[in-house]
Amino acid sequence: MSVPLFEQVLGAAFGQLPARVRMLHSIDRRQRWSGQGEVLRGSHWLVAPCAWLARLPPTSQVPVSVEFLVDAGGERWNRRFGTASMESRLWQRGGQLHERLGALRFRFGLEVVDAQILWRAQRVWAFGLVPLPARWFAQVHCREREHAGRYEFLVDVSMPLIGRLIRYEGWLLPEGEAA
Repeated sequence: MSVPLFEQVLGAAFGQLPARVRMLHSIDRRQRWSGQGEVLRGSHWLVAPCAWLARLPPTSQVPVSVEFLVDAGGERWNRRFGTASMESRLWQRGGQLHERLGALRFRFGLEVVDAQILWRAQRVWAFGLVPLPARWFAQVHCREREHAGRYEFLVDVSMPLIGRLIRYEGWLLPEGEAA
């Protein structure tokens, strides 16, 4: 079995994570997790076109499911927030996590702090080629943790002039496991 993507990026710190977080990030080939989530989009007029570019879900409180698929190139995350889908592709290069989400490509720095994975956007490109100013993404806060026996996620994105772009959070369990 190959080393899971997040273990490749985090190294020895991966072993410090709670069992539920390690389980979610120890995908062999395919797994599906489901739970509940809440999505809140900002109200600035630029939020809608930005959300469209990144394929972000609308404001809602809905069931959430994520199908994780692993191949030689990395991982594909097929998220569903109710009926809205949000797909991304993740891979590592040079010990850094990269994610393609809609028309945007991110490079993240990951850090384990207090048994949580914290994501920090380091670089962002539009359409894979056009670098965007790093300061635009300084208010991207992402956290993964285990709480009350569940995997929990939080993504909170604010941008200069726009304010909140999106905040989505919730919990997941392996499919078939009771909440």
